[in-house]
Amino acid sequence: MKNKPPVWLAYTAAFLGVCSHASSEFFSKLSGLPGVETSVWRFMIGGAALLFVAMLSRETRQLLAPLRQDFWPIVLLSLFGMALAQFIFHWSLDFASAVQVATMVTIMPIGVVFVARIVEGTRITPAKLISGIGAFLGCMLLLTDGYLAQLGGDGETFKGVLMALGCAVIGATYLVLVKPYMQKYGAIRMSTYTFVLGFVALWLLVGLMWGKWVNPLTLADRPTVQMGSILALGVWNTCIGFLLWFWGLSNVPDIGRGNYLFFLKPVIALILAYFLLAETITGTQLAAIIAITGFVAAEIFYDRIAAALGWKTSAQ
Repeated sequence: MKNKPPVWLAYTAAFLGVCSHASSEFFSKLSGLPGVETSVWRFMIGGAALLFVAMLSRETRQLLAPLRQDFWPIVLLSLFGMALAQFIFHWSLDFASAVQVATMVTIMPIGVVFVARIVEGTRITPAKLISGIGAFLGCMLLLTDGYLAQLGGDGETFKGVLMALGCAVIGATYLVLVKPYMQKYGAIRMSTYTFVLGFVALWLLVGLMWGKWVNPLTLADRPTVQMGSILALGVWNTCIGFLLWFWGLSNVPDIGRGNYLFFLKPVIALILAYFLLAETITGTQLAAIIAITGFVAAEIFYDRIAAALGWKTSAQ
C-alpha cells in the first residue's frame, strides 16, 4: 500500500494552491492587457504547460480515449464551465478591483453546496447555511459598494462585480457537474482538456469579436513585466496552482477542512493589491471579506459553538 505523504505537506500544497488562485488577479492586473486578451494568453500558456505534465505519465497521456467515450460532456464542460468562468473572471478585472473580484469569487465553494443540492439532492446542513449567509452578506456589501460608485458616476465597478458573481456561479456549477469525470479520468486530464480546448475557443472568440488575434511568437517581444505576468498566469496560476491544489486536497485527512483554505483567497489578494498594486481598499470591501471569512470560521467551529449553546447538532 502506498504511503500517504505527511499531513503538513498536504496542507502546505493546498495552501500554496490557494496562494496561486489569489495571485491570479494580481498578475492579470500587472500584465496591463485587456481582460479578454489576458484570458487567451493564460489558456495558451497554461494549456501547453498542462499538456506537457500530462505527457509525463503513461496514464495521463491517454487523452484520446476519454474523448472517444465522453466527447460531448468533456467538450461542453471544458468550454462552458471553467473556460467561460475564467474568461468572465479576467474580463471583470477591467472594471472592478482585484480585491472586489477575489472576494466575490471566494463564494464559489459555498455555491457548490447549493448547486449540489439542486443537481444531486445533497442535504444542506445548518453549518453550511451559516457560511451561505456570510457569502450572501459579502455579495450584498460588494454589490452595494459598486452601486454607490455607480451613483457617483462609475457604473463600471458595479458591472465588474456582477461579472465576478457570474464567474463564481458558473465555476460552482462546473465543479459539481465535472466531479464524476474528474473521478473517472483524473484532474490532470480534465484540466488539460479545459485549457487546451478553451484556448482554441477563446482565441477564435476574442479574435472575431474584439479583433485581437493573439500571436504566441510576440511573447518575447513584450516588456519584461508584461511577459513575466503572462508566464506567471499560465505556469504558476494555472498549471502549478491547479496541481498543488488538487494534490493537496486529495491527501489531506479532512478534505472539508482543506477546502476552507480557499477562503483565505481575498485576504491574500488584499495584501498583494494594497502593497504591490497600490489599490485603495474601502471599508465596504473589508467588511465583505470579514463577512465571508467570519461566517466560514463559524461553520468550522459550528459543532463546538452549538454544543456550548446547547443546540442540537448533525452528529446528535
